[in-house]
Amino acid sequence: MGQEHNGQDLLNLQEFDEEALKKESEELLEMRFLNSENATFSRTSGGFIALKTGDKEYERVGVYLTFPLTNPEEFISIRESDEKAKEIGIVEKLTDLEKDQQEMLREQIKLRYFRPVITKVLDVKDEYGYAYWNVVTSFGACRFTTHMGGDAVIHLSDSRLLVTDIDGNRYEIPDFYQLSVVERKKLDLFI
Repeated sequence: MGQEHNGQDLLNLQEFDEEALKKESEELLEMRFLNSENATFSRTSGGFIALKTGDKEYERVGVYLTFPLTNPEEFISIRESDEKAKEIGIVEKLTDLEKDQQEMLREQIKLRYFRPVITKVLDVKDEYGYAYWNVVTSFGACRFTTHMGGDAVIHLSDSRLLVTDIDGNRYEIPDFYQLSVVERKKLDLFI
């Protein structure tokens, strides 16, 4: 048997949902800055980062850069670790935190934004719309594949390049002009 609702029950349910939505929207729009006075970051036994701020404790938080390429030390977004990744607050400057906490966040940033530097281009082959790269990076020899068109190679400046492979991994060439003439010629497809 179906349950019957009268008009008042539906109105109360609608008001409740509207109030909850309004509260959630206000929370999302409120920007909270985190610093050494109102936040304490600590390392968990599993190597993650926990946060205590005010009367709230988060067993695990995510650390995200707002400007990963241009400003990696400022405006760091601290988010809940669940699938929604709701923002808890912003660390305006890493230097606003105690030294040990700065290092904890830097470690998390390095893990999330792992970006080897390409130091030598051994070969780049173009076949069927893909480029097959054979390079040496700051972490050793590496082979990866990129799409030929689109955003595979982005110019961050006149000489700085960001290369993204088909799996989403990023590699950086800090100064294209520091590569040899032969290496630069191999990158003509992208320049």
